[in-house]
Amino acid sequence: MTQLIDLVATWIENLIASIGYPGIVLVMAIENIFPPIPSELVLPFAGSLSAKGEMNFWAAVAAGTVGALIGAIVLYGVGYFAREAGVRKLVANYGKYLFVSEGDLDRAAGWFEKYGELIIFFGRLIPLIRSIISIPAGYTRMNPVRFLIYTTLGTTVWNLILAYAGWLLGENWEDILAFMDTYQYATLGVLAFVVIAFFVWRVSKRRRQHSDS
Repeated sequence: MTQLIDLVATWIENLIASIGYPGIVLVMAIENIFPPIPSELVLPFAGSLSAKGEMNFWAAVAAGTVGALIGAIVLYGVGYFAREAGVRKLVANYGKYLFVSEGDLDRAAGWFEKYGELIIFFGRLIPLIRSIISIPAGYTRMNPVRFLIYTTLGTTVWNLILAYAGWLLGENWEDILAFMDTYQYATLGVLAFVVIAFFVWRVSKRRRQHSDS
């Protein structure tokens, strides 16, 4: 896995060094559609280049934001067109095995419609979630303008943090990867706990319903 990350990092470095800002746009768009390519390898490197005067800091952040928006729009489209034909059919056929019903799907959609702006903004600051959060936005038909505004805000904050860290670290920009690994594991651990707690609650609820009937 480490070798794969090293290969990806080398590819990103060569691409950005070769074509500059369009390379950042391209990689960030791909990263949003295929999360295994982490933005933690893109913006810190761009930030380190800006510290050496080889890139403009704000232009690098802007390029990263544009690329992320392209990827987010693609995934928004996936959620938008898969609404009834895809997600609901899967839940209807296989949701019982995961203790998820169509009613749960409707409640989740309603919750997202109510708090969608905050979810989009803060979701862009969470590894992995920042990519797939665009799918439920499309599924719930979130207003495209609002989606773009909050995606831009959240993405810009994330990109600023990473690029500034790279600017501070300079040649040692890769040191941020260790911190980001810890951050990612912590956030994914919290999410895993929430998912497990949800399944435990659903199983307990179903057992109570059976015992009462």
